[in-house]
Amino acid sequence: MKVSLSILTADFANMESSLKEALSSTDYVHMDIMDGEFVPNISIGPAFVKSIRKITDKPFDTHLMIMHPQNYIKQFVDAGSQYITFHVEADCDVLKTIDLIHSYNIGAGISIKPKTKVEEIKEYLPYVDMVLVMSVEPGFGGQSFMMDSIEKVEELCKLRKENHYSYLINIDGGIKDTTAPYIAKYVDLAVSGSYVCNADNPKERIDILHAIK
Repeated sequence: MKVSLSILTADFANMESSLKEALSSTDYVHMDIMDGEFVPNISIGPAFVKSIRKITDKPFDTHLMIMHPQNYIKQFVDAGSQYITFHVEADCDVLKTIDLIHSYNIGAGISIKPKTKVEEIKEYLPYVDMVLVMSVEPGFGGQSFMMDSIEKVEELCKLRKENHYSYLINIDGGIKDTTAPYIAKYVDLAVSGSYVCNADNPKERIDILHAIK
């Protein structure tokens, strides 16, 4: 299981220094993009993502929690994203948005909220490079892990094997040393934010997650 570091709870005033150790150990950097419409909060935009690109060459896993993701794909591609994930619940044509992301030669992902069933995205699984399961309600950092998300990543793992799909399975929300063991054997990467960013030794926390089987 690889780790995607969410910077949502990092110290924005001292971003480079506060993330230095964590960035050296993480596999991906997870960008939480919120528009205040699809979710209640507003977070960061393409200019901020581009500024983080200057301090790391780690792949950007950009998660669009926005109502109309199709209108912002190019901006986040230009900002340095390697994967762009949008929500199946957003107001967009899912297949056209996947195709748009692919037209920029980067990975396309779809995400589901806690109340959305895997069944609702089965038709899109042959076309995506990543599936992101939200194990908390999107829009806020520091929430507790929802145990029913375990069944979703297990189902996605089974579907991938049965159909010879190639998507990565990602999970986001409440991932730490006590919750990661439940999902580690089913996912390819896990997003962790406050567990890492709020620690005295962020690198040690990432090493702990890497060691979980």
